[in-house]
Amino acid sequence: MTNRERLAPAAFPVLLLVAVLLFASNLRGPVVSVSAVTGPISGDLALSGAALGLLTSLPVLCFGLLAPAASAAIGRLGLDRSVLLALALLAAGLGVRSSGGYVTALIGTALIGAGITVGNVATPVIIGRDFRGQVAMVTGAYTAIMNVGSMAALILSPGLTATFGWRIALAAWLVPAVLAAVLWTFLLVRRRTRPAAVERTVRPGPAGEPAPPAPPTAPLWRRPLTWLLTLAFAAQAFSYYGLTAWLPKLLADTRGLSEGSAGLASSLFQVFAIVGAFGMPVIINRRGPLPGMIALGFFWLSVPLGLLFAPGLFPLWASFGGIAQGSAFTLVFTVVVVRTSTQRENRRLSSIVQTFGYVLAATGPSVIGGLHDATGGWTVPLLGLTASLAVLITAGVIACRGIGPQKARS
Repeated sequence: MTNRERLAPAAFPVLLLVAVLLFASNLRGPVVSVSAVTGPISGDLALSGAALGLLTSLPVLCFGLLAPAASAAIGRLGLDRSVLLALALLAAGLGVRSSGGYVTALIGTALIGAGITVGNVATPVIIGRDFRGQVAMVTGAYTAIMNVGSMAALILSPGLTATFGWRIALAAWLVPAVLAAVLWTFLLVRRRTRPAAVERTVRPGPAGEPAPPAPPTAPLWRRPLTWLLTLAFAAQAFSYYGLTAWLPKLLADTRGLSEGSAGLASSLFQVFAIVGAFGMPVIINRRGPLPGMIALGFFWLSVPLGLLFAPGLFPLWASFGGIAQGSAFTLVFTVVVVRTSTQRENRRLSSIVQTFGYVLAATGPSVIGGLHDATGGWTVPLLGLTASLAVLITAGVIACRGIGPQKARS
């Protein structure tokens, strides 16, 4: 990956942060917006539940299956041009998805998934490159903005659909995509003309003489850390998508809530993710990632166990779950950044983690739903979520060992 395109964070620190966050605001809302207007889409296109579900599950599959291709594209184009590629794919997908029938909607959805996949892989590398001293805090802000985008989609899409129809409501995400593209283009034009320092593979020796080359490191796929982080992220994403898909029905079945009330209660799961996204960096910067992993493990496990043994307190468990899922995403990708020493290594590790993580995450709703259908209740599905979270905590704790607060900030 060329270093000639590196932006100048010293010249535009605030503007660069705004650009990163504006880009992040596009990375979940265009997908979540579909779930807010499934009724009008299904009625207009005469879709079955399975066909409709593909419009929301296809992007998640793209996040995993296309991550290696996204990593290769970033390596060839450079980080900043890859952001523009992501936004171009996203904008094209938004237009195509709203322009025709079901097949067209699927093609547009795949383009949206491809664009977001490039963004998913690129953003942790950008944070590691341009915000090395504030990795945890910027990663937390990035996570929070993605959740804000999801909430905006859930809140605004029904009203826009009622006024303009579902096609305009879903295409409205072109506005933040275009704004992000304009800002990134401006920053790309204003980048430093001189090349950034090339990543070094040798360290200077004493008396100005070159030191011997650094000892070779094992390929990423042979490092235990790679698979620990992959397991942690996969378990986190599986639990998140599984619970997001079924929490409203679970509450309706077990608490007798109406669909509207169950949806409102489960929205706490999304809202409190912002608390976790901003709270986790504080823990990491003061205590290190390991205490953060232990804390989020407590909050995450309280959700399935709380729903099993004290279901009447479901608003509390949903809030705890929101804190946990927001903080877990922040923690995992903070560790990805601080455990890698070059942009190339960061990009490749992020790609591996997301490839396996999102592919497994895409099975979450089906597995949890299948356990419910097989048993006729919610006890076994909740125990399945508990087992998944145990994997997250175990792998995460091992991966976080040895990282102090100073290392996490560097």
